[in-house]
Amino acid sequence: MPYYCMLTTLGPDGWATVREHPERIGQVRQEVEAMGLKVIVQYALMGQWDFLNIIEAPDEKAMAAAAVSLAARGTMRTTTMQAIPVEDLIEVLSRGKD
Repeated sequence: MPYYCMLTTLGPDGWATVREHPERIGQVRQEVEAMGLKVIVQYALMGQWDFLNIIEAPDEKAMAAAAVSLAARGTMRTTTMQAIPVEDLIEVLSRGKD
């Protein structure tokens, strides 16, 4: 199944919610998984983005639906991209040498 990196930036309302209810971060994970995706790992970041989630999804349509559903709340913005394991890239590139 494909992997996706979802970078998230919270807005002021999102930060207010997290500050008052830090357990909300875990609840979002549960909501994403209820949409049929699997959250592999979550990181809090210090910089341009606030969170990084590595998510396994059946395809880009399922990932897009989840990203839109989360962003529609208005408390966050996301940037999502597909991730390819390095080992898979090496395998594909090695086959191209023949």
